[in-house]
Amino acid sequence: MNTASNVRIALVTGGSRGLGRSAALHLARSGHDVIVTYRERADEARAAQREIESLGRRAAALQLDAADVASFGDFARRLDALLQRQWQRASFDFLVKNAGTSGHMKLGETTLERFDALVAIHLRGMYFLTQELLPRIADGGAIVCLSTAMTRTAMPAGGPYSAVKAAVEMLVPVWAKELGDRRIRVNAVAPGAVPTDFSTAVWEAHPRIREHLISVTALGRIAEPDDIGPVVAFLCSDAARWVNAQRLEASGGQGL
Repeated sequence: MNTASNVRIALVTGGSRGLGRSAALHLARSGHDVIVTYRERADEARAAQREIESLGRRAAALQLDAADVASFGDFARRLDALLQRQWQRASFDFLVKNAGTSGHMKLGETTLERFDALVAIHLRGMYFLTQELLPRIADGGAIVCLSTAMTRTAMPAGGPYSAVKAAVEMLVPVWAKELGDRRIRVNAVAPGAVPTDFSTAVWEAHPRIREHLISVTALGRIAEPDDIGPVVAFLCSDAARWVNAQRLEASGGQGL
């Protein structure tokens, strides 16, 4: 195992399941230590931690409500203590902004509560958590934001979700310019449809959606989380050292 002085550390929000867990495991397989966050299911986070450790990497899990801006200061202090205790460091290298929730709703059926919930976690929380953690990201590190292929294609009931993710994509090149002097790269990964518990309600409410999405995807199938995790790991690798300010779609050619 690498020593704490030369290892690179990734922090994956929402890394206890779904796409976040896949990203965390592929980062570990790439040689990085990983901190995952979870909101409620500590058991899933501990299971992800154990799996990362089984790959020979150091790992930890921290509770975080990625929509609760008021809690970010406390989270940062707990992160500081963890980094010092486990790695004898005051910084980490890669911030993967994965935490989020689904929210499909049509114009005319949208409630303020559900709309605000999407903005809170995908935009306001994402923005201010990045701001809170920015002094702790090592120079030469990277930020990876999870977006969606739905910013390119139009899907009924996808308006609010697509809109907040489009805002995230606009932040990517702006942040890349702002952080260029620190050599921190900023990119977005835009997955196509992936059936995880993130969007269980949508899949259950529309049983024919799987067949439709298969029919409009060039590679002729629905993605699995492990189709996306390696893309995140790539953007946190030396192979991607000159990839910056980009939206990298991983959709199998959905909706072409």
